[in-house]
Amino acid sequence: MDWKYLLTSFEGRINRAKFWAGVGVLIAASIVLNLIDSILGLQFGQGFGVLSTIFALISIYLALALYAKRWHDRDKSGWWSLIALIPIIGAVWLLIELGILEGTRGPNRYGMDPLA
Repeated sequence: MDWKYLLTSFEGRINRAKFWAGVGVLIAASIVLNLIDSILGLQFGQGFGVLSTIFALISIYLALALYAKRWHDRDKSGWWSLIALIPIIGAVWLLIELGILEGTRGPNRYGMDPLA
């Protein structure tokens, strides 16, 4: 799997398996950095870790790249990621559309079917 493409590119399409793999990597990295912050005492303010805070800011970009490719697989614009800004409903919508529903079969305007 091309991790650089998966986590940094806003072009193309990915299937659900690659989407969940990317989400898993982001969650695992966040947990590891949180543990490192705790062990090394790299806390500031209200217990925010230095490394985990920096990674949280970087992961916004990485998550948006994942979301855009997954939206493309659903034959929708990556701008649909803004639905997450709607409290509760947005998160549920995002989970269903990107994590559960199947992508468009065959080629669409964003590229070839990732399962083909």
